[in-house]
Amino acid sequence: MKDHDHGERLGPADRFSASLPASGGWKPGDPVGERQFVTITNGRPFALEGGGSLPEVTVAYETWGELDESGTNAVLVCHALTGDSHAAGDSGPGHPEEGWWDDLIGPGRALDTDRYFVVCNNVLGGCQGTTGPSSIDPGTGRPYGSSFPTVTMRDQVRVQAELGNRLGVKHWSTVIGGSMGGMFALEWALMYPERVRSVIPLATTAAASSLQIAWSAVGRLALVNDPNFNGGEYYEAPDGKGPWMGLAVARQLAQVTYRTGEVFERRFGRELFDPENEFDLWGRFQMESYLDHHGQKLVRRFDANSYLVLNRAMDLHDVGRGRGGIDAALAQMSVPVLTASITSDVLYPPYQQEHLERAIIAGGGDCRRVVIDSPEGHDGFLLEHEKLGVHIAAFLAAAERQGD
Repeated sequence: MKDHDHGERLGPADRFSASLPASGGWKPGDPVGERQFVTITNGRPFALEGGGSLPEVTVAYETWGELDESGTNAVLVCHALTGDSHAAGDSGPGHPEEGWWDDLIGPGRALDTDRYFVVCNNVLGGCQGTTGPSSIDPGTGRPYGSSFPTVTMRDQVRVQAELGNRLGVKHWSTVIGGSMGGMFALEWALMYPERVRSVIPLATTAAASSLQIAWSAVGRLALVNDPNFNGGEYYEAPDGKGPWMGLAVARQLAQVTYRTGEVFERRFGRELFDPENEFDLWGRFQMESYLDHHGQKLVRRFDANSYLVLNRAMDLHDVGRGRGGIDAALAQMSVPVLTASITSDVLYPPYQQEHLERAIIAGGGDCRRVVIDSPEGHDGFLLEHEKLGVHIAAFLAAAERQGD
């Protein structure tokens, strides 16, 4: 790099690779990995809560363990905003990283695959094999792109319910997930209480708060204001010419909300990444390099339109919609609930899970809340495996005894 007083100065694009893809979504022809696929629409359009429909819906999913003859030992694991179906297992072709909850899923672990049939699907609107904006619209032969409709948590749960039907699941031992995945779990308890024995919504909320909506809105605006977003029609763009900058910035913004100042200070402090460019406007601190890394990492495995669709679905999350309000809805919970708070979570703070507990119990329901003391912020539900695993295993054992 050149001295800050001579020659060309650094620019923001110099912080990123020049070969980032227009979309990091999975597409037919890519390595399948451990994915399995099922089309759930049977030739009928899939109607959506907000209006409109999809002519067909294909679901990518993975499983671990075996479904018993009664079809009642299944666990549905629900991923967060930028997750996918690869909740457990090694990295390899089709899966650039090991499973995002690998320490919780497997023989002898909290979600014991010697006991449970564990299922995780890529969500509707996603980009890792399930129908989403990067999928081909059968009516046009081109990616849906900007024409992909708005989906909600209730649409997602209906997709999961149909997936369960196809797999032979009579009812789920539990539905579990953190953040967006926890929203699914709450909706399962309200939409299909007869099909689930318990739910475990972690680090989540009954309805998106104004602050959560604010963070989401700024991220989405950063994405769509990338000139290469092109109104959502960027799938034919060559590497380096898609909306990678907008998606990377949206991810960087989110990453700040997922962790804590304590963690960042301990890990990075004020250390420089490239000391020779200390006085250049775009010289980087280690903190900035970390954010750049996470931005590029997401661009390589995610799709900008999917980010918009799923991020908006989270903003629309409200268990009280059409049910008389949030507290009235939570009072209807008839299955045992385990929720968890991360002490340092500033994005989904503990008071939101405390509200879940209080409202469910006030309605006569069964809810237990555990508090995980962790400096890791919202990402604690992904990182604090041992602390969470103990509570999950104990809750499932108790729920099974209660159901016997």
